[in-house]
Amino acid sequence: MLTLYSFGPAANSLKPLLALYEKGLAFTPRFIDPRKFEHHEAWFKAINPRGQVPALDHDGHIITESTVICEYLEDAFPDAPRLRPADPVAIAEMRVWTKWVDEYFCWCVSTIGWERMIGPMARAYSDAEFEEKVRQIPVVEQQVKWRSARAGFPQATLDEEMRKVRFSVDRLEARLAKSEWLAGADYTLADVCNFAIANGMQHGFAEVVNTDATPHLVAWIERINARSAAQAMFAKSKSEMPAREPAPAA
Repeated sequence: MLTLYSFGPAANSLKPLLALYEKGLAFTPRFIDPRKFEHHEAWFKAINPRGQVPALDHDGHIITESTVICEYLEDAFPDAPRLRPADPVAIAEMRVWTKWVDEYFCWCVSTIGWERMIGPMARAYSDAEFEEKVRQIPVVEQQVKWRSARAGFPQATLDEEMRKVRFSVDRLEARLAKSEWLAGADYTLADVCNFAIANGMQHGFAEVVNTDATPHLVAWIERINARSAAQAMFAKSKSEMPAREPAPAA
């Protein structure tokens, strides 16, 4: 039995969601509402003490960290369609890209996202409400990030993160100009994990991701969106996710 706890098909939660659909594995989706801080409630912290998604429950064994979950699925279900190459050199190339997205690419995109979306939500709470929410966050660094989002990130920080976004986009574009997929000829977890962060950038970061400046990156995003697994993931997730309440009024 597989149960995936996630925020839905976006950012780090998208990685194992898409991997599950690509591999054709049956699982139970449990969507967590970040606007209700459900991932910081006691029942979920009993599953993942860090209070973070995604988290995979496989017959009572809890696997956390999005890319680790994807690799775990490769090991636990070797007869399912592969998202990891067989050749050791190709595996290494794949892992260079999954390591890079975890350690660099996702963080600069995330900071801009927190400034644009989490900041207004955090500021909508009263001081007392906000402090109570932060008190429930088990990871100190996440507490700091919530406070930074509420206050507004310094402009110098935002400028540096946008520089990193542009660098990341340029690196993806240069690689995809040489190969259809990031790790070579085959579609792998390198593509799944980077797509989780890059998908939608042609809208949210249209000044840097567009058909004129990054035609290969946009084409790659469109190729993955056109895959039957991605289409099923987005369609089914939309129908299975409970309606989410709006952010608290200011």
